[in-house]
Amino acid sequence: MLFLKLFIVFSKIGIFNFGGGYAMLSLIYSDVVVKNHWISNAEFTDIVAISQSTPGPIGINAATYVGYVSAINAGYPEWMASIASVIASLSIIWLPFILMICISHYLMKHKNNPIVENIFKALRPTIIGLIAAAAVLLMNKENFGSPSDDLYGFIVSIVLFAGAFIATKQFKVNPILVLLSCGVLGLFF
Repeated sequence: MLFLKLFIVFSKIGIFNFGGGYAMLSLIYSDVVVKNHWISNAEFTDIVAISQSTPGPIGINAATYVGYVSAINAGYPEWMASIASVIASLSIIWLPFILMICISHYLMKHKNNPIVENIFKALRPTIIGLIAAAAVLLMNKENFGSPSDDLYGFIVSIVLFAGAFIATKQFKVNPILVLLSCGVLGLFF
């Protein structure tokens, strides 16, 4: 039953996703953590971190990890969890793949059509909203700590977040340098 639900959930996420992996994260969170309770909020945070650090698209990496972890959490053996990760990974890409094959010719032919241009203009703010929703989802206790549990750790997390944001937005510092600097600062503090 879990395998069928993984297939349905990730097929739905794949077909309704616009804007790439970061926009997909809020959809994955909603279905996987909130509705189905396959993984915890902390595990979702780990999924995002691992998906960003491994090669490949973040949405597919997240689907692979969710499939595996949800099967392990449900009590399946590791070999069946591997099958669940393959099902989730393929489910998230098969419908968009077929859709793109079917409509790519039409889009190339009519890309200057005002109706097609207006559709894409309407999708842009939607994509930004989905990416913003994913950012807000990640501003949780698992990432920043809690002022009631550890005030010092919470303040350090907020300062590192603000410093990273200002460094990349205002001063255009290379994100890799920001990551390394924050990692070193986090180690000391």
